[in-house]
Amino acid sequence: MASTYLTRTPSSSGNRRTFTISVWFKRTGLDEFNYIFDCDGGNSQSENKLGFYQDRLSFGVWNNSTSSSAINIETNRQLRDTNAWYHVVCAVDTTQSTASDRVKLYVNGELQTSLNQSTYPSQNYETAINYVNNPHSIGRWENGSSRYFNGLISHFHFCDGSAYAPTEFGETDSTTGEWKIKTSPSVTYGTNGFFILKDGNSLTDQSGNSNNWTVASGTLTKTEDCPSNVFATLNPLVYHNTSYGLPHYQHGNTRLSWQNGESHFMKAWSTLGANKGKYYFECKNYSTTNFSTIGIGDATGASSSNGYIGQGSDGAYTYGYYSDNGNYFNNGSSTAYGNAWDSSGAVAGCAVDLDNNKLYFSVNGVWQNSGDPTSGSTGTGAISIADPSTVNGGFYMFGVSRPNVGSNGYIDVNFGNGYWGSTQISSAGTNASGIGIFEYDVPTGFTALATKGLNL
Repeated sequence: MASTYLTRTPSSSGNRRTFTISVWFKRTGLDEFNYIFDCDGGNSQSENKLGFYQDRLSFGVWNNSTSSSAINIETNRQLRDTNAWYHVVCAVDTTQSTASDRVKLYVNGELQTSLNQSTYPSQNYETAINYVNNPHSIGRWENGSSRYFNGLISHFHFCDGSAYAPTEFGETDSTTGEWKIKTSPSVTYGTNGFFILKDGNSLTDQSGNSNNWTVASGTLTKTEDCPSNVFATLNPLVYHNTSYGLPHYQHGNTRLSWQNGESHFMKAWSTLGANKGKYYFECKNYSTTNFSTIGIGDATGASSSNGYIGQGSDGAYTYGYYSDNGNYFNNGSSTAYGNAWDSSGAVAGCAVDLDNNKLYFSVNGVWQNSGDPTSGSTGTGAISIADPSTVNGGFYMFGVSRPNVGSNGYIDVNFGNGYWGSTQISSAGTNASGIGIFEYDVPTGFTALATKGLNL
């Protein structure tokens, strides 16, 4: 569960009737309640929040003294894609004569008109937002230690005194038709306005107002994943036998963890897949009880029952490298390949050459079976895999499986974000593609499984 949030308390009041929130985010957990932004206005306005309820985007003000909502605008649309970056703009102007013009929610440039809740404020209503000495937070409910936002946040703008359209912060790409970010919009920020989390995890205000924020709890880490380049993560929407409990994902869905009593194998697959190109990813094992795997699989293998990657029920198109003895598994059969990687802290690498249908594995930077991922069609030391066009779904996903153990543990995956959990990789290997940060050298011609990598 997420536990990081930011805080700031204004030293003077701004405009409480008119303001704009613009933020890019990527959800990694689909909790019932989670807040992107909140302000505690005391008993009369205990919540002034922008966040989610049952995956529906919502902006609201709750009045404790009347036990009712002064504002409650909630979309019918549910934002449940844990691989996508979304852009949300909340434009508030309670001075407007038409009620529906007083609060507008936009997602990726589109005004949300299909609403599950539509309680608009009275004309000239004043929120607790922007009021002097009211604590404001990003990433959590300010009035209680809960409702954390589980995900990534980037380019957070707050404009005090102006209600802007989303086109000030984003635009449609003329080639792809996708909504894309404007990294340096020309807007007026006003007294309490700010711009933080620009191209990193800096909380220094970029608006010129010096309205800096601070980390109140947890660890705020920088990620390579951003609105203009989405990296693969583990997919929390793909899981198997729930009788053993759901998978536990942490650190932006790059850690698969398990707890004592959940003694069963469980696979986790990437949010992105590929049917051509050359890709590299790594995982770090923290368990000394063996049985972890790293590998690739098709749509059937991804939806099969619990187990290690490459077990019999996965079908013929799933290949896993086993930490216990260094064998690889395919369709339930085990073949000697390389060294075990069952020690705590061991890093297994996987190079997938979908142009030549070859697969390679490494341990702590050493390619096993005398493999050479740059050998092309020769496939020196490679495992030959089926052409992606012939497998179910027509592409491969990349993944790991956790071991069948009864004690607590976890395994981290690095698709290029450059972290093991919350620890940044300090001695990165070489990467000629320039996309992603890895512990060990990326073979020449290979790149990260990311949107830029997929389009090389």
